[in-house]
Amino acid sequence: MEENNQLENIDQGWLDYLSQYITEHKQSVMEKVLKQRTRFITVVLEDIFKPHNASAVLRTCDCFGIQDVHVIEKINMYKINPFVTRGASQWIDLHKYHNKNGTAVQDCFSGLKAQGYKIYGTSPLPGSISIHDLEPNEKIALVFGNEHEGISTEVQENVDGLVHIPMLGFTESFNISVAASIALYELVKKVNNYDNVDFYLTEEEKQLLRMKWFRSVVNRADLHEKAYLKTKNA
Repeated sequence: MEENNQLENIDQGWLDYLSQYITEHKQSVMEKVLKQRTRFITVVLEDIFKPHNASAVLRTCDCFGIQDVHVIEKINMYKINPFVTRGASQWIDLHKYHNKNGTAVQDCFSGLKAQGYKIYGTSPLPGSISIHDLEPNEKIALVFGNEHEGISTEVQENVDGLVHIPMLGFTESFNISVAASIALYELVKKVNNYDNVDFYLTEEEKQLLRMKWFRSVVNRADLHEKAYLKTKNA
């Protein structure tokens, strides 16, 4: 369903209406996933050259309970590869930034900082700390650069810090989807070390996601919405 639907706010009646068409098992799985969902950690992808790599990161984020992925588009426009995401794009929120004036990085970063994120670029440059030493005691956004050049100079100059994954071989970097998997695993496994009630989604955020997810799994939800609104407004 398009984002400009008539039911933009939480409507419990609409949720109840859609729930008739969703099995109890599927609803149970959704509730289990919602309990583990977070926006405390988020991922930013800068100008990814190969769409299948970015799509693999989306799949990784869903697996680790990360709700938001931010994509900065400069030269390369990102299009989801459904064969790689394996449906993950249905469950996460994808935010794209493209600006012809070349300020897509600033557009993305200013929004994240306004939401209280500390932004870390992934890079082995001098001054970078190990991912093992990065603690999720505050909201964190991890920026991954493209496959050829890594994060740009613009990103380096505007992040709050740099972080890297220690490696023991000759190669300087992992594939981006592998790097995202390792980094997110390290951060998520530390969550229990902190008594942070803000890590998981609020009840309001969960309700909004239920509305989005219910729509996505019910066939012809647009027709159901028209029927529901007709009954509601009668």
